Amino acid sequence: MITVKEIYKTFEENEVLKGISAEFEKGKTNLIIGRSGSGKTVLLKSILGLFDVDSGEVWYNERNFTEMREKERKKLRQEIGMVFQGGALFDSISVAENVQFPLDMFTKMSAAEKSKRVAFCLDHVNIAQKAFQLNPSEISGGMQKRVAIARAIALNPKYLFCDEPNSGLDPETATVIDKLIQSLTKEFGMTTIINTHDMNSVIEIGESILFISEGKKEWVGTKNEILNSNNKKLNDFIFANKLYAQMRKGS
Repeated sequence: MITVKEIYKTFEENEVLKGISAEFEKGKTNLIIGRSGSGKTVLLKSILGLFDVDSGEVWYNERNFTEMREKERKKLRQEIGMVFQGGALFDSISVAENVQFPLDMFTKMSAAEKSKRVAFCLDHVNIAQKAFQLNPSEISGGMQKRVAIARAIALNPKYLFCDEPNSGLDPETATVIDKLIQSLTKEFGMTTIINTHDMNSVIEIGESILFISEGKKEWVGTKNEILNSNNKKLNDFIFANKLYAQMRKGS
């Protein structure tokens, strides 16, 4: 579990996060949603420690991340996997070498052990062995996202962060990626936090949803509750999509 308590973050005179408190549960897909500029990306980066908060606390289980020294933070970061918005794969090396990269950086595994772990991770995201030696530019966008997920789980993380994992994908492929992330979350018992504006993701895998508006926690609930909320700001966000507006009228 990850817990944030009364997080505030300001850039110059712009107060972006305004006292946000939330819990992100282990073994569930925890989504952060909100409009562009709502603060959801800043919150994600603050939890990761990419931004130092002005005040408040971030807890990884029983460990207070905000009070850790840099050496302790580096050790904790080895328990974290990250799926970046664009995938952030290295184009000059193969699919297998991309997944092996964190193993090279942070472990003392033998070459054989690394190869076994790479194959395990790629198999878990349904990448065929014939694609292992291809470069990222030689595979589809959906496969690139799968490889990015494989790399994120290479170190067997306790915590998985996904920043807009469906960005640039067609709806069918996006759903496959959503289900894959959810499946891996449950299989490995990770605490997964997904930053998204994709309502299809919310409806598919939103087991715990935090809606942020203007830097404040506005609503918390599940995918089964979100379409029937009485929160005006949440409804304005959701039902700006004509499809979901029609769904509500028909319910």
